[in-house]
Amino acid sequence: MKKILMVLTNTEQIDKDHQTGLWLSEFAEPYVEFTDRGYSVSVASIKGGRIPVDPNSVTDGEMPPDEWEGAIHELESTLVLSQVNVNDYNAIFLPGGHGTMFDLPGNAALQQALAHFAENNKLIGSVCHGPAGFVDVKLSSGKYLVEGKRITGFTNEEEQQMDMDSLVPFLMESRLRENGADFQKGSAFSDFVVSDTGFVTGQNPQSGLSTAKAFVEQLQ
Repeated sequence: MKKILMVLTNTEQIDKDHQTGLWLSEFAEPYVEFTDRGYSVSVASIKGGRIPVDPNSVTDGEMPPDEWEGAIHELESTLVLSQVNVNDYNAIFLPGGHGTMFDLPGNAALQQALAHFAENNKLIGSVCHGPAGFVDVKLSSGKYLVEGKRITGFTNEEEQQMDMDSLVPFLMESRLRENGADFQKGSAFSDFVVSDTGFVTGQNPQSGLSTAKAFVEQLQ
């Protein structure tokens, strides 16, 4: 049975006026797709433990779909990424939420994990703000992880339309381009997925399920 490692954010506040966290559907939809297709999924985060969910990703008074129950249960207690043996996994997947912009970039355990997956021809996936974890990651050759790779993620335009561009520590599209990524994008807030050798990425929350399906296709 192939094993997928999903890595989530622990960050729950941008500042005293703005809560953040994981964007729920970007985790739940891929988690359900992966488990339904028979993959073993482990869920980790930078600090481990409970995962904060961005309140903007949950509709007031509306219950999440029943099939998300198992995914939501996983958010109560996650593994500490630095304690995970990445050799045990065939692929890694980073869901988004603005929280990722704060605790994924520069994290040594994540950087080492991503380099391991890239250098061992294992699949790397992400959606929306998940590629924040790719920023400034270097391989043993000294090349950036994303150099020359066709990828996507939450765009500068989408950040500006949400009035979040002044609140995030950097603009992800810009930083990934600076790292040499061949950054692709579709229309704002439309379902858009990019596949390249070793990478499958989705642009925004609308792309979670499509990204997961493309990820599984390449993993098979």
